[in-house]
Amino acid sequence: MLCCIPLLAQAERFNARVIAVLDGDTVLVLRGQQKIKVRLANIDAPEVGHAGLGGMPPNSQKDQPFGAQSRASLQEMVGRKQVQVDSQAVDQYGRIVAQLSVDGLNVNQEQVQRGMAWEYSHYHSDKTYIRLQSAAQQARRGLWSQASPQAPWQWRRLHPSVKSEPIGSEPVKRHAATRHVSPTQWYDMECGKKRRCAQMSSCDEAHFYLTRCGVKTLDGNHDGVPCASLCVGQKK
Repeated sequence: MLCCIPLLAQAERFNARVIAVLDGDTVLVLRGQQKIKVRLANIDAPEVGHAGLGGMPPNSQKDQPFGAQSRASLQEMVGRKQVQVDSQAVDQYGRIVAQLSVDGLNVNQEQVQRGMAWEYSHYHSDKTYIRLQSAAQQARRGLWSQASPQAPWQWRRLHPSVKSEPIGSEPVKRHAATRHVSPTQWYDMECGKKRRCAQMSSCDEAHFYLTRCGVKTLDGNHDGVPCASLCVGQKK
């Protein structure tokens, strides 16, 4: 699902063309010859359903109400367009987590303002998202027109996908019986001088140092999972 991920040394801003809109908070962009999956920061959109092999489990995922509308909203804003990607971090699976803008429009915020995504206030300090969501709720825009809208992380808990997720498919934090219920955990994208598990603040940081910085000492048994004390239970 994800190919040609560039080895970003640090957070950066760059222009790219959107070649696919995967759902209401994830796009695939083309930067030169590199295809990069971008997860929009600070928001979580309703889930878009997809069929498994032959349209059957274990690879199928139910469509959440307003999932298709959320993706259509994002498609209308950025589909096949040149966008500016303001990268902030990478997650455990190699996706860039970023602010996206097109023609001066903050796409992340616009999705919330349209009522096409929920904000993640616990993971950022920008209260603009909270204000935009409150306004969308009061105006009953988008998903807020429902009597009892369900947050995506709650939907995923009740409708888990049981397939083994490939690199690039999910944020970093996982809980029992969920696909993903909380967003990417932030940390610097720069490869520093850390070489030991005791220096890592989280499992996703350990994954970054192993896969992006090439610190093989973090994977003593060569099973692809760094720092067992941090990443226990996350082995695929």
